[in-house]
Amino acid sequence: MKNNESYRQRLHSRIPGGAHTYSRGDDQFPENAPAILESGTGAWVTDPEGNEFLDYGMGLRSVTLGYAHPEVNAAVIKEINKGNNLSRATSTELQAAESLLDLFPWADMVKFGKSGSAVTTAAVKLARAFTGRTHVAICADHPFFSFDDWFIQTTPMNKGTSDAGRNTSLNFHYNDPQSLNLLFEKFPNKIACVILEPATFVSPCPSCKDLNVKPDCKNCASAGNNFLHQVKKICHTHGALFILDEMITGFRWDIHGAMKLYDIAPDLATFGKGMANGFPLAALIGKKEIMEMGSILQEGQERVFLISTTHGSEMSAMGAFLKVLEIYKRDHVPNHLWNYGRALINGINQIAHSLQVEAFFRCNGYPCSPIFQTKDAEGSISLEFRTLFLQEMVKNGVLIPYIAISLAHGEKELAHTLDAAKKALTVYKEALGSSVKNYLKGNSIKPVFRKFN
Repeated sequence: MKNNESYRQRLHSRIPGGAHTYSRGDDQFPENAPAILESGTGAWVTDPEGNEFLDYGMGLRSVTLGYAHPEVNAAVIKEINKGNNLSRATSTELQAAESLLDLFPWADMVKFGKSGSAVTTAAVKLARAFTGRTHVAICADHPFFSFDDWFIQTTPMNKGTSDAGRNTSLNFHYNDPQSLNLLFEKFPNKIACVILEPATFVSPCPSCKDLNVKPDCKNCASAGNNFLHQVKKICHTHGALFILDEMITGFRWDIHGAMKLYDIAPDLATFGKGMANGFPLAALIGKKEIMEMGSILQEGQERVFLISTTHGSEMSAMGAFLKVLEIYKRDHVPNHLWNYGRALINGINQIAHSLQVEAFFRCNGYPCSPIFQTKDAEGSISLEFRTLFLQEMVKNGVLIPYIAISLAHGEKELAHTLDAAKKALTVYKEALGSSVKNYLKGNSIKPVFRKFN
């Protein structure tokens, strides 16, 4: 892209980080990736010069139907024409609340927000108010929960967070119930809640190790005793709340969330990505006795200022959600995500095998949300080789910072991806026998959470 450097300079001169989300920053992409995008349609994005790329970022995983989906756009415009943001609660808001809760029989109430950070922080606040405790146990193996202090202070990027709460956020490890038990022993009667994602790239169920198969924990040998059930039991034994963050898994693993597949009902749950096909909407759902801490009807009850935002009842995003829900049910969207992911994983791994680089590059994880691992010639995980793969994929028309599949990814997109992957892995193989630095055009990508630039 001829004007990439000019766009980069303009972006960084006006926006800290060059983008409004760190995972969209230059340090997350190879140098040849477009610095700026103009539009997106389906699974494809276009830069200002008209160059087109097949996209697997999909709005940081929030776009599950495809960019500019005509039915969703029409539903949004219909709500905008109603006034979009009125002075009282709206019929659209009520319909959205009832429709979401219909998916989760264990939950009684919902509070909508505009970002995942807002609703996870609200969940933590409710847990502290409900239990009268201060500490939060956070799964250290899950990358992001909130930009608020209670989470960010546990990362290397904790500059600017409050010292006062720095010792109240505690880490435990996924699939390691003993690490959580030790926290409750060390901080008796202080932990208000435990927050984690239901699953990422490993299974919480010892009987469901084959990630290629959609889990059904109601009918497996470990029914009622997978890691999530163990965490819930530990929480309730010690009087803490059990919170599932379904920001990534919700509306991707299943329309009813990953919690349905793993047969688990939390006390509170949060959602966001995938709810409204890229329109700003997130949600906190939970049991009435907890959620009512944020109500105004309980006379004499001390109030909890939960979520209150000017644009929280914006009808356009809720209209998008209602249409997305309709399309999910009609077109069985999660099934498509699982099926396409299987074909993608198998296709890329077959290419890696044919090029004899399967020991250094492998695609795996749940098919509805695949991952790929890049290793150097010594077999160590390598960001330089990851950058090389991303660079070569961009060169061949595929923007793939990670793999977020949408309904718009079809046979044409799969064929294009596999063709690009074959070319990229051919270069990857050459670099394994030489020096990766000889093949990289620019700097290697870097972790988002790092202490220094």
